[in-house]
Amino acid sequence: MADHDHGYKLLFSHPRMVEQLLRGFVRESWVEELDYSTLEKVSGSYVSDDLREREDDVVWRVRWKREWIYIYLLLEFQSTVDRYMALRLMVYVGLLYQDLQRSGRLPEGGRLPPVLPLVLYNGEKRWDAPVDVGDLLQEGPAGLRIYRPQARFLLIDEGAFGEEELKPLQGLVALLFRLENANCAEAIQALVEELIGEIQRSDAQELERAFTVWLRRVLLPARVPGVEIPAVHNLTEVRTMLAERVKQWTRQWEQQGLEKGLQKGLQKGLQEGLQKGRQEGLQQGEAQVLEKVLSKRYGPLPEWAKAKLRSAEVEQLERWAERLFDADTLEALFSE
Repeated sequence: MADHDHGYKLLFSHPRMVEQLLRGFVRESWVEELDYSTLEKVSGSYVSDDLREREDDVVWRVRWKREWIYIYLLLEFQSTVDRYMALRLMVYVGLLYQDLQRSGRLPEGGRLPPVLPLVLYNGEKRWDAPVDVGDLLQEGPAGLRIYRPQARFLLIDEGAFGEEELKPLQGLVALLFRLENANCAEAIQALVEELIGEIQRSDAQELERAFTVWLRRVLLPARVPGVEIPAVHNLTEVRTMLAERVKQWTRQWEQQGLEKGLQKGLQKGLQEGLQKGRQEGLQQGEAQVLEKVLSKRYGPLPEWAKAKLRSAEVEQLERWAERLFDADTLEALFSE
């Protein structure tokens, strides 16, 4: 995931991407009150008291009226949901505040500035962990509730957005999410065409290189694993390369899907076969034991009784065994 982290960090190191992320996906009125011309990237490297350093995330600040607001953007690309993400964010924001205080960058009066902790997540599984640290805490005495920490983060789960929701949105961030959710080579090809048009229309050429690197090093290798992606230097070259290879990749994609389907089918069949074998073996063993016990109690078993034992399920054999000493005859034992 290192390339994915680096690719997103590169993309969201551009103020245009941060502005579109906030305007498009933070549905709160104060977002429209920000002065996006003042967006300024600040250091995301902090050293805690135990000398451990964090420099994985992207931190911005932007003017709201006469004050600075900080945007702590945590880019999260793990395959599993982190149950304790809210706790991590509380610590990270604490390190940001500590750094601002130590470096003398607090506003006049020494009060801590507002911070929006934002997690951009694109794992396969939908996010289902708490977004508030309070939901991780045990209940305690009522008198302790006023001391409970309060720390909430804003989650943007890319995979939770459907195409019908993303397509009407304008901008590069929506196209980024749509590319992440694309499930075939033809869809990626069409979206790259839209991406080129959006970059030209919005005069965002400074982002073209970042998208080119991300497509070549992250998205395409994930969609066509094992295929060597040729070197490309801009989105026009990406478009040309896709036009030449999309049919070949589609066949490979379909072949990989077929192989995965066959593999899953074989695994399922094997598991069901083993389960069936275990069940049949258990049934035969119990039937043989019960036949010996019945022969000792009732004498040699007639063929109809042996047939009942052979065809009975394990649960039925166990019920007959429980009734063994209450039934005077075979007929009474086997009657329901």
